[in-house]
Amino acid sequence: MTTFWSWFVTIVTLANILGCLWLIRWTAKPRAGEAPVGETTGHTWDEGTLADLNNPMPRWWLWMFYGTIAFGLIYLTLYPGLGNYRGLLGWTQEGQWEREMEVAEQRYGPIFAAYAERSVRDLARDREALRVGRSLFASYCSQCHGSDAQGGMGFPNLTDGVWQWGGEPEQIMTTLMRGRQAVMPALGAVLGDDLDAVVEYVMSLSGAVPEPSDPAGRTAYMRACVACHGPEGKGNPLLGAPDLTNGVWLYGGSAGVIRQTIVQGRNGVMPAFADFLGEDRLHVLTAYVYSLSLDNGL
Repeated sequence: MTTFWSWFVTIVTLANILGCLWLIRWTAKPRAGEAPVGETTGHTWDEGTLADLNNPMPRWWLWMFYGTIAFGLIYLTLYPGLGNYRGLLGWTQEGQWEREMEVAEQRYGPIFAAYAERSVRDLARDREALRVGRSLFASYCSQCHGSDAQGGMGFPNLTDGVWQWGGEPEQIMTTLMRGRQAVMPALGAVLGDDLDAVVEYVMSLSGAVPEPSDPAGRTAYMRACVACHGPEGKGNPLLGAPDLTNGVWLYGGSAGVIRQTIVQGRNGVMPAFADFLGEDRLHVLTAYVYSLSLDNGL
C-alpha cells in the first residue's frame, strides 16, 4: 500500500471512531425547548396509556458504546488495521497460518509418516487410510474432479480405469507430486482440406462411426497425429496423449467437438502438490485415487 493510501485509510478509520464518540456525547446533552427530564414529550398513544418520556439513555447503554470504541482503539493499536501500521504485536496472517500448520504437523505428521511406510496398494484396501485420503481429495481435488471423482469437461474421470498419464501407483504419485501439462497443438492449418476426413477417421477408431469413406483421413492422421497418438490411436501415457480407441473423451466425442479440438488445440494443467501437501500426505492421496477404479468392496 502506498504512503498516500496508508494515511488515507488511517485518517478515515480514526475519524469514524472519533465521530461516533462525538455523536454519542452530542446526543446526550439536553437541548433548549425540550421537555424536562422525566416529562412527556407530547407523543402519546392509546388515549394516553403510552407516552414518550424525555428520559436520558441508560448509563449501561452508553458505557456499552464507550466500551466498543475503546475496544476498537486498543485493537487497532495491537493489530494491523491502520494502513501500513503493523501493530504492536506484529501479527500477520502468514505467521498465523505457519503457526497453525506447525501445530497440525505435530498432531498429524506422525500419522501420515506411518502410512508412508506402507505401499500404495496396501493402503488402497485399508478403510481408515481411504477415509483420510477421501478427506484430502475433498479438500484439494474435488473442485476439478468433482466430489464423486467422475470429472467433467476437461477434467478426467478418476473412477473408470482410463488414465491419460498412466494409472500405476508410481505414475499417479508423479502426477500429484509434479503436476502435468497436457498440450494438444492446433492442427487446423496443418491439415487444411483433410480436416473433416481426419475427424471422421478419429471417430472411426472408437467405433463411433463406420469405416471412414475418405482414405485421406488416415493418410493425414499418419502425417500429423501418429507421433503422439500412435499408428493405432492407442495414445502414449509418457506424453499424456489419450487413447482414441476406447470411446472416452475428455472434452467430448461429437464430430463438432473433435473438430474444434483439432483446429484450436487443447491445453490442460494439473497443478503440482509436492510443496503444498508434502510426500507423506500425497502417498495417502495416491492410494485413494488408485482405489477409485478398483473393485475392492470398500
